[in-house]
Amino acid sequence: MMTNDNVDNGSSIRLDEKYPARRVLNHIGDKWTPIILHCLASGTRHFGQMHRRIPGLSKKMLTQVLRRLERDGLVTRRVLRAVPPKTDYELTSLGLQLHEPIGLICQWAIQNEDVLDAIDKTRAKQAED
Repeated sequence: MMTNDNVDNGSSIRLDEKYPARRVLNHIGDKWTPIILHCLASGTRHFGQMHRRIPGLSKKMLTQVLRRLERDGLVTRRVLRAVPPKTDYELTSLGLQLHEPIGLICQWAIQNEDVLDAIDKTRAKQAED
């Protein structure tokens, strides 16, 4: 559990590219990575299952993100001998640990859709001006 002693108020630490929060966001802060990690949090998924479950995500982008997550040790890939061939993906223990804060963000987003709608509306209006 995090105590106040472990929380940085931003005044004593340089928030440069080595800052841990910036480093983790560099790994997971793109459009699709958190969604893919969240999709895999409920268990093993076939490539096609994930592609169908995440609208707007191309097969090429899904492949690229999954390869990067596998290379980073967050996801394991298993090719099944079947006709046609199938590939399973699953979060590693590190991937499950990283999903914890992502899951909290997803939960917050679901519970605060009205807040997100208001922000989107404000941004759209500002873009028109």
